[in-house]
Amino acid sequence: MRLISFEEADPLLEWSQIADAMHQGHSLPKAEIGDLLLQSAPNALLTRGAWIDGLGMAIKSMSVFPENTERDPAIPSIQGGVLLFEGKTGGLKAVIDGILITKWKTAGDSILGARLLAKPEPKTHVMVGAGTVAASIIEAYHAEFPSIERFVIYNRTEERAKVLAETLSKKIPGIETTRNLADACKRADILTSATMTTEPILSGEWFKPGTHVDLIGAYKPNMREAKDDLLLKSSIFVDSRDTTFGHIGEIEIPLKAGTICREDVLGDLYDLCAKSVGRTSENEITLFKNGGGAHLDLMTGIHVFDKCDKSV
Repeated sequence: MRLISFEEADPLLEWSQIADAMHQGHSLPKAEIGDLLLQSAPNALLTRGAWIDGLGMAIKSMSVFPENTERDPAIPSIQGGVLLFEGKTGGLKAVIDGILITKWKTAGDSILGARLLAKPEPKTHVMVGAGTVAASIIEAYHAEFPSIERFVIYNRTEERAKVLAETLSKKIPGIETTRNLADACKRADILTSATMTTEPILSGEWFKPGTHVDLIGAYKPNMREAKDDLLLKSSIFVDSRDTTFGHIGEIEIPLKAGTICREDVLGDLYDLCAKSVGRTSENEITLFKNGGGAHLDLMTGIHVFDKCDKSV
């Protein structure tokens, strides 16, 4: 059994290879997935497990304490670990740093969705939120889409957006901040939202035809980032029906209200990777809900293990 730290694995990984590993993983038999969410507001402990025949098994447990960064910026808001099991015997292959897996899985999930849904040659990416996820999202989109010339960061607290922009501008050109969320949305070819909001903040009237909307933040049943009018004017996709239906407010709240029906979710990554669904026109607004199921942690974990194993 190996113990894989963030420091060991992170320098070995590349965003396009993570997306490739996820794409390949969706060609295997469909994952069996199980989730457990424990909460003591505003904090949560999320435990997710997945089993994919031909790949293996994984359990990831992560604590989410959103106020940590306000107490001390050095303390992550998300912490935990991943147990990676071998599929033939059930043996424990590795214990992997959970922040490492979350970083690469989350952004890898989003760029795979954008790879399959966004229009070619996007020029402007808008990042809503400046928390832990935002830096890796911008890095991932910069690597995956060389055509992007401008990254625009919006955050409720403008100072945090400026700090993130200053940090990233040392290695990524074209980064700026804005105070005007509506204006930023109107400029976006791709918009990623990764916030902790429970009240939806993204209005459909702000988005131009052809935009790809990448939603990450809402991971609890009471959380949403997109308003009803954005859902209604978009072609909706999810990374996994099994981890979004019945679990995540972004999809479940409008379903229960009758705003959308299950058939309005046109497909998940299994469908997208098989090319049975996808973007159908240049003017279509595509909306992708990144729910981040344990099957993606497993796909990422196997890739991380293999990269570390080859580096020894």
